[in-house]
Amino acid sequence: MDRSELALVAAGGFLGAMLRYGVSLVVPGAGGTLTANVVGSFVLGTFITSVSSRRAQLLFGTGMLSSFTTYSTFAVQTASLSMLGGVANVGANYTLGFVAAAAGLAVGRRR
Repeated sequence: MDRSELALVAAGGFLGAMLRYGVSLVVPGAGGTLTANVVGSFVLGTFITSVSSRRAQLLFGTGMLSSFTTYSTFAVQTASLSMLGGVANVGANYTLGFVAAAAGLAVGRRR
């Protein structure tokens, strides 16, 4: 990976982190993390099936969408919930994330 590719990942990461912060202001807590993970899964599914440019993949896929979605926040929030709340949060993130990713893949393939 050359410097221009690293710059694309870094720029995308900055954009994704800023968007993720915006989501957390509108939907705080575990709901915001769920929102970001589901939306990010759908967009990434659509993106990877419809964009073949390596530079675009680095900027938007590896950089922006990887920063927008977040496993670490999901894990910490889940651990801080009650047992029932934690199970529900894991179930919601994985179920809705997979459904959103599958829908995104289907949308991307139709283009």
